[in-house]
Amino acid sequence: MIKAVIFDIDNTLYSYDENHIYGMEALAVYCRDSFGITTDEMQACYRKAGRIMTDRIGTDTAAIHSRMLRMQCMLELLEQPLFPHARNMYHAYWDTFIQHIQSNPGILEFMKELKKRKIRIGIGTDMTAYVQYRKLEAIGVTSYIDFIVTSEEAGAEKPHYHFFDICVEKTGFSANECAFIGDSLKKDVEGSTKCGLRGIWYTQGKEPEMEAKFPVIKSFENVNIDELLK
Repeated sequence: MIKAVIFDIDNTLYSYDENHIYGMEALAVYCRDSFGITTDEMQACYRKAGRIMTDRIGTDTAAIHSRMLRMQCMLELLEQPLFPHARNMYHAYWDTFIQHIQSNPGILEFMKELKKRKIRIGIGTDMTAYVQYRKLEAIGVTSYIDFIVTSEEAGAEKPHYHFFDICVEKTGFSANECAFIGDSLKKDVEGSTKCGLRGIWYTQGKEPEMEAKFPVIKSFENVNIDELLK
């Protein structure tokens, strides 16, 4: 019997891909107005900064997602001053991104039903804690959340076993009494399953491209919770 359900955030509770576009558009406007570069030049610099960051950090940790570090690296490449631009670029991206967030259809009702059944609800997410807290507030699910695990706290990203061990520890139950729901087959589903949890694949409204070896949720609307968590 499942007693705790842990959710990924990005592309599970809302569409990261859609909101990233909004954030990048705002960043492009800032870079055009401040440095006179085109959107294409900004995007090329953003991608190059990401590669440099990954090489510098050297490990798969939350720091590779830090937009502040990404903006810092972009400014180094553009030979522009860090102050005030790094912080301004960070806010141009994230404030616009978060302003447009909408929860995926059915997720609030799904969490509400879990709460009625006295099932603990957790969050298990890569990225830095501060921005993930902001997303959860914008999505509107904070009243349902019992605990949060970020890769910043764990010191490792999914699918590392240490990340899932912390998730299980915070539930207060054993691994086989926990379910993990996420969009990434490798990180969320296979990773949690290998650690003894029930991995559930959220396919973002799409039919799985392969025969599913795991429980699948195409949409959070009208989920058969009894069947999913029995």
